[in-house]
This record gives sequence, structure tokens and C-alpha cells, in this order.
Amino acid sequence: MVSSYDRLHRDVQRWIRDEGWTELRQVQDQSISAILTGDEDVLICAATAAGKTEAAFLPLLTQAASREAPGLAILYVSPLKALINDQARRLDGLCESLGLPLVRWHGDAPQGPKTRTFKHPRGVALITPESIEAMLVRRPADARRLFGALDAIVIDELHAFLRGPRGLHLASLLRRIDALADRRPRRIGLSATIGDPAIAASWLHPSAPSSVVRIEVEGGQPELRLQVRAYLQRDSVIGTDAIGSDGTRIEGDVDALSDIADHGFKHLRDENNLLFAGSRRNVEELADRLRARSEAAGVPNPFLPHHGNLARELREEVEGRLKAGDLPTTAIATTTLELGIDIGSVASIAQLGPPRSIAGLRQRLGRSGRRAGAASVLRIYIREPAAPDGPLGRLRLPTICAIAAVRLLLDRFVEPPERFDPSTFSVAVQQTLSLIVERGGVTPAGLHRELFAGGALAMSAGDLANLLRGMADPEVGLLEQSPDGLLMLGRTGERITVSRDFYANFDTEEEWRLIAGGRSLGTIPLSNAVAVGVLVGFAGRRWRILAVDDPAKVVEVVSHPSGRLPQFDSGSGEPMHDRLAAEMLAVLRDADLPPWLDKTSNRMLQEARTAWSGMTFIDGPLIAAGRATILFTWRGTTFNALAAVVFVAAGYNAEAIDVGVEIDGLSPSELVAQVPRLMTLLDLELLSKTMEGLRHAKYDEFVVESLLRKDWARRNSVLIPEISSFLNDIAEPKGAVV
Repeated sequence: MVSSYDRLHRDVQRWIRDEGWTELRQVQDQSISAILTGDEDVLICAATAAGKTEAAFLPLLTQAASREAPGLAILYVSPLKALINDQARRLDGLCESLGLPLVRWHGDAPQGPKTRTFKHPRGVALITPESIEAMLVRRPADARRLFGALDAIVIDELHAFLRGPRGLHLASLLRRIDALADRRPRRIGLSATIGDPAIAASWLHPSAPSSVVRIEVEGGQPELRLQVRAYLQRDSVIGTDAIGSDGTRIEGDVDALSDIADHGFKHLRDENNLLFAGSRRNVEELADRLRARSEAAGVPNPFLPHHGNLARELREEVEGRLKAGDLPTTAIATTTLELGIDIGSVASIAQLGPPRSIAGLRQRLGRSGRRAGAASVLRIYIREPAAPDGPLGRLRLPTICAIAAVRLLLDRFVEPPERFDPSTFSVAVQQTLSLIVERGGVTPAGLHRELFAGGALAMSAGDLANLLRGMADPEVGLLEQSPDGLLMLGRTGERITVSRDFYANFDTEEEWRLIAGGRSLGTIPLSNAVAVGVLVGFAGRRWRILAVDDPAKVVEVVSHPSGRLPQFDSGSGEPMHDRLAAEMLAVLRDADLPPWLDKTSNRMLQEARTAWSGMTFIDGPLIAAGRATILFTWRGTTFNALAAVVFVAAGYNAEAIDVGVEIDGLSPSELVAQVPRLMTLLDLELLSKTMEGLRHAKYDEFVVESLLRKDWARRNSVLIPEISSFLNDIAEPKGAVV
């Protein structure tokens, strides 16, 4: 029997020996056989650092080594430029040993290798979706030469593309690449956190998902050491951003974040660690406090911020320190270090706030415990009010959510992506304009065939006609139609498509750029007021503004002992899955006290259970909260949002919360009496007409409102029977137990 190793090209075998490998890993062994003995698409699921990149590239490069046809052989797609840079370093030696060029293709990559690839396209290109878009729009003939004879497309961090506008965008781009080729290039998906492999297979090959070969390798999991630590917040006013009249910072000794910083300074300063703080604001607050503690102790500061608004050079410095491992470094990050950038193994993972995504938590935890014999270490820091207000506060939901998330992590649960994406029509607008530019014009029938007949952006011919009519409205001006029916760009369409901002399906707003000593620090939103003498906190330090260049949007700063943190967009918040909400209820009902809780979080759990057991549910899952009623659903964000819409349609002020819906001005008994009326409102067409603020995605402003309402109804259609059943249970409660 021929082994997987024996199937590889001799130069690939030599590279493996030179790297000092003694054997192939399980995921590599299975992937080599699957890729070299068939031509199907392949989904490779294995833990972080399991060797997925080599699992795909060892066999693909084996095939590419004997290829004679012109054009690129392999296209590797990544969501991150930094990941492309890492993979280039990882694969460069292997490609060189085979005589195959490898080129990085993104906005920050050097132009020389790209120019050489245009002249003599072959080998491997590592690219972002936005750079594919730019190629199709700006150089469509070259795109055909480069992409027209691909053997394979590798999609790394596939889970990041299974939802959201970038996933829809990439799915459409891959479809367009297929149209350039005589034969469809196979697709290889790589991921460590796939919640539902069937959904991933359908994304890879929409017309034949059952043909996708799935390779799922669990691998040995390191020992997990974890702790949930809770801290009481007694004063919500005093904190990092409190500045005294003399310009110095006031930091209260009762501030929970200060207590968290004390613990982090003690336990996270001697090794490499990652501390995920959630928002950019939290990153800056923690980085500032930890830097101040380092300075007070007279020791080098190992705590460095890492988020998307920091200059690329600053982020790369942090990544380089982590990878080198010669200086203790704790990166305080948003999600920027969650995906597979190569930073080596870290000693521990910490998180500020309860995890709301189990997939994200698993991805982060995979950074720790990579070395042989090393354990994965996880700390979750929770802030709880010292004097909780109302029934929700007494339930200590941050602590309960953290416990539920850890339980699901231990059960190896991963959320599947949502079935429908709200940015579908926005991406459809962009891809319509893009295809028109690429082709020089297209008929409506051709457009539907090329982009919308099945797949991620599937829509009926009627919906497409409505979309096109809206885009061609004279007041919109995106499209015009020639007498022979060909769709062409209108004046607004021409203006939009020549902008570099067009290539991405996410907004890139104008910002102030901060400069210190001629070096870029990063950017802050324009909503921040800037003026000479104003103090600002950024990049984990404090600065004083020296000069403001308003036309260039450049702010020159100098180091200063104090300053206010900038305001960043908070975002819409991470959604909660049904399973996590249900697990929170299970935590409240159970009696166990997990050994991984510290004393404070243990007390918070017991307080929450006492509060829950003491609540009286006479009218079903309802409890009064002042002038409002809390309806406990223990469902996820999507269900609660729709339930809130039903109450709003009935004329009440209602707000979706993590564990249900809060309805103002309605008692529990009055709510029960209103159930028959609420049931009459469970009509999606009716409910969609009450919806406001449906325009969220980048190009939604060009989508006719009727389509956005229709799309909202489609996304929520599966929940209407569930809402109906839930309301019926309220009207006819089966007992007081919730």
C-alpha cells in the first residue's frame, strides 16, 4: 500500500526531511490521500496548530510541481493581510524548493512580485477577497490570465467566511472566477472551528455539497486549566477616563477594572499571554492601567495594545515580540489576534467579560497549550455591580453567561452560522456594479445567470428586477440601460466604482491619523474633538496634541502623563446563540459549584440561584420589574429581537435583552391578557411594515425598501411558529416552574 508520504513529490519529501519532521500528522496524512487520489472539494477541520496549512499545500504543490499550463496553479484566500504574510514566510521555502513562485497580493504587499506575476503567471498567490475584487474591476483581462486555469483555491479560516458580507462577497467572487475558467478549480477549506460541517460543505460547493470530502480530526486536546474571576464595580463613574482639574488621572480603588489590572499585572507579566478585552475602548483602558503599574513598579512594560485602529507597524511589533518569545509580552487585543496569525504559543489566554461566542472562545484558547506537555490556560474576568438593581441585576447574568460558556466549551459545542444573512442585497448591489465594470455591460438575464441563479446570493428574477429598478432610479443613478437592454453604469455608479473603497463590502470611514515624532500611531474616529492642548489616550499611552492638520486629518501628539481615551464605535454587539441562553437557564437551575470559580464568582452564582429560586412566576415566564415586565424566553438574540418586534407592533415599548424581552408599561397579568391580540400580529408582512432602521450594510442605501422588508420577513419566517408556540404557553401555563 502506497503511503501518503510516498505520494508526495520528491522535493516535497526532501523539504519535510529538512524540516526535521519524523512523521506526518493525522490531518496531513488524510488530506494528502484525499487530495491526490481525487478531484473533489475538501473540507479540512482540525485544531489550531494541527498542521492544516501543510495538509492542503503538500499535496497541492506536489501536483503543481509537474504543471506545464500557464497561469496560477493555486490561489490561497485569507481574511487577513497579516495571515497572508505569515503563510508566505511559512510556505516560501517549500515553494522555492519546487521552483514555484509565491506572491503576496494585498494592499501592503510590494508591487514588484505582482508585476512579475502579471508578466509570467504561475505558482501560488496569497490574496484577500478585496484584492480579487480589485483585480476583476481594474484588470479583468489580467484576471482571466491569472485565474483562468487554477487547479485549486484554498480558503483559510473558512468559518470567518460562513457569515457576514465578506463571506457573501467571497462566495460571489469565487463564482466569478469559476466563470473565467474552462473547468472549475477545486476548493479546499481550512478551519479549526466549524459548527456545522454540512453548512461549510454547502458554502464550498453549493451545487453539490454532498460531494465535498470532509476531513475532521479532533487531535489530542491539552489539559485545560481555567478560572472565572468576578470583581465588584462599586462606582461606575470613577475610572481611567476620570481626569482631575490638574490634568492628572483619578483612579478609584473601588474600580473593578483596576482590580482586574492588579491581577493581570501580577500573573501575566512574566510570560507571553493574550488578553482579549472585547472593544477597542477596553483594550486602551486596560493597556493604560497595566502600563501605569509597570512604570510604578519600575519594570519594563510587557503589556501592549493590539487593535485595528493602531498603525500596522505597532501591531507588527507586538506580533513579532510574541513570536520571538525573547521578551515577556502580553498583548491586550480585540479580535485582531483571534484568527491564525503566527505568534507562536502563549502561556495563557485571558478574556475581559463573558464570552458570547463559543466558536470565538475555542479559537482563542487554541493559541495556548501548543507546546508538548503544556496545558491550555484560560482566565475570564467578570465585572459585576456591587449593588445590583432590579431582578436582572440580581441574576448576575455576566457571571452566569461566563459559566454557561465554559460548560459549552467543555461540551465542544460550536455555533453554526445563521441560515440567512441580512447583508445579501447590499453585496448584490456591489457585485452587480462590479460585474458591469468587468464585462463592460451585462443584460439582466446574463446578470441573473452569472451571480444570482443559486448560491450565496440566490434571488428570484423578480427580486433582481426590483433591485435593478431601484438602482436605475434617476435619483439613485447607479445604473442606466441601453436601448438594446444592456445594463451600464450611471453617474453615481461610475463615481463609486472608481474609488478604492469600492473593493470592500464593509465601511471604511474617514478618521484622524495620530503622529508622534514622525511615526504613525494609528487612527481615531472623526467624532472625537481634537484641538491643540487636548489630552488623549491611545496605543496604551497618554498624549498631548501639538498640532492639527484639518485638511489632511493628521494630529501631531507628544507624550503626556494624562489624557482622555478616544471614543470608538461600539458596534452592534455580538449575538447570543439559543444554546448559550438555554445553558444560562440550566446553570441557574443546577446546584453544582464548579471548582474553577474564584470566591467572588462562586458567591455571585449562589446569589443568582437564590434570586432565581425566589422569583414568583404566577403568570408563566414573567416577572414585574418596576413599571415593566420581563418576559424570560431563554432564547438567543434573533428570537428575542423578533419577539420584541411583536410587542412594538402591538403599541408597547419593548426591548430585546439577552434572556428575553423587557416590555414597558405592562404588568405580567396584563401581558397574559394581551396574548390573543399578540397572536393576531404574527404576520410577517404586517410586522415587516413596522420595522425601522433596516439599512445597516454598506450598500443598503441603494436597495429599495420593499426588498429589505421582504428579506427581513424571509430571515424571520422560521421563527414565527416558535413565537406562536411560546405565546400559547404563556396563555396556558403548565405550571409556575420556568
